[in-house]
Amino acid sequence: MSNKKHSETYKLWKAHGLGNDYLVWESSHPLNSNMVQRICHRHQGIGSDGILETWASDEADLGARIWNPDGSIAEKSGNGLRIFAWWAHHRAGFGTEFSVDTGFDVVQCLVKPTEGLVKIEMGAAKFIPTEIPCTEELWGTEKQIGSRMLPLWAVSMGNPHCVSFFPAAADLDSLNWRAWGTELEVAPLFPNRTNVQFAKVLDRNHIEIRIWERGAGETSASGSSSCAVAAIARKMGWVDSSVTMIMPGGELSVEIKDDFQVILEGPVTVIGTMEWFGA
Repeated sequence: MSNKKHSETYKLWKAHGLGNDYLVWESSHPLNSNMVQRICHRHQGIGSDGILETWASDEADLGARIWNPDGSIAEKSGNGLRIFAWWAHHRAGFGTEFSVDTGFDVVQCLVKPTEGLVKIEMGAAKFIPTEIPCTEELWGTEKQIGSRMLPLWAVSMGNPHCVSFFPAAADLDSLNWRAWGTELEVAPLFPNRTNVQFAKVLDRNHIEIRIWERGAGETSASGSSSCAVAAIARKMGWVDSSVTMIMPGGELSVEIKDDFQVILEGPVTVIGTMEWFGA
């Protein structure tokens, strides 16, 4: 039996930031939720933690629509934006400094080609519940998640985050954090769902975290999650302004200014170009 002829071929480019992988859509055909879910599927598609789709912005040098693998749209992604910036410089002819509009916020990007790094000015961390959004103030507030009471903090980095901190001696991998992340992501506390992090402060310049991303599940690294956790720890007085965030995939550098503007820097690793045969 001959294979069914595919109606169209779409081009994509792929890279990862510490194992947090994204595709950049290089075709003119607009994406939709169904296409995104099929492409991001780890076994039946190309597989990724999201897709970045370009669009023309009047507010910035270029626009990036950030698709989650479940077909929803994210307001912001630190690793996604770093990957998009690398693509914009190396594939789309932009310089090393430019602005990107996510449709929700505009960020400034600096690509460092010789170092393999990208720096993103992620904007200000926001702690007011209505700006997260969260139905109540969570600031070390204990809530029962599963069978355990967890202290929770909520913050926005342009997208919502919920963080639970544990003692430095805790073994994060021994915790039931995946189940807690699954529950917290869709908790009524967060009208737009939330990203979830489980963290421990190692010293004044190092924090270790595990990440449950909204619309993606467990990820090996996350830029906006790193910024969110570092901003809360800084506001609590636990860390200094420069923090190294340690994740299963590796390390990212976060700088928190006195006004809680946050700057993220880390590596981008190119995987390659590929084609997807759409139905």
